[in-house]
Amino acid sequence: MIKRIVCAGFGGQGVLTAGKIILYAAYKKGLQATWFPAYGNEMRGGAANCNVVISDERIASPYADHPDIVMALNGPAIDKFEPPMAEGASLFVNSSLVDDDREYRNDIKVIKAPVTEIAQGLQSERNANICMLGKIIKDTGLFSIDEFESAMCEYFEKQGKGKFNSKNVEVLRAGFDL
Repeated sequence: MIKRIVCAGFGGQGVLTAGKIILYAAYKKGLQATWFPAYGNEMRGGAANCNVVISDERIASPYADHPDIVMALNGPAIDKFEPPMAEGASLFVNSSLVDDDREYRNDIKVIKAPVTEIAQGLQSERNANICMLGKIIKDTGLFSIDEFESAMCEYFEKQGKGKFNSKNVEVLRAGFDL
């Protein structure tokens, strides 16, 4: 099994963090994993993305040439990462920020989720990325919700946040329950 994942959006939307959480969850599950970030020098508001490759075997390249899963938190992310997607791949679209009438390739699966609206409704606007991760976990089956939640909480505790944040869990579960 090998999955090539791209998390993309504007700087400040947490796409790099989303990729790190996937990386950490894969590590906790005993899988091989790589994380490869790319972002502009302007950071907040500029384009940001990362490639995450997870596999049960050694990984030859950390770059997702033809991603199987794309998490697109805005329209420009779709513009950039939809064309190289593998046939049959899954494109997760933040429908809060992308026009409903947008057209997509007909050989990929498009999953729309209003993650910004959901996160705002939970008074956790900055966690739209985590909400989308919940949707991705549900629809792809890469991880169980319990193992992903546990890995996410441990990741944040080890990254200097130092404590459990119930909002992260609430938003992750809201995305999973979509």
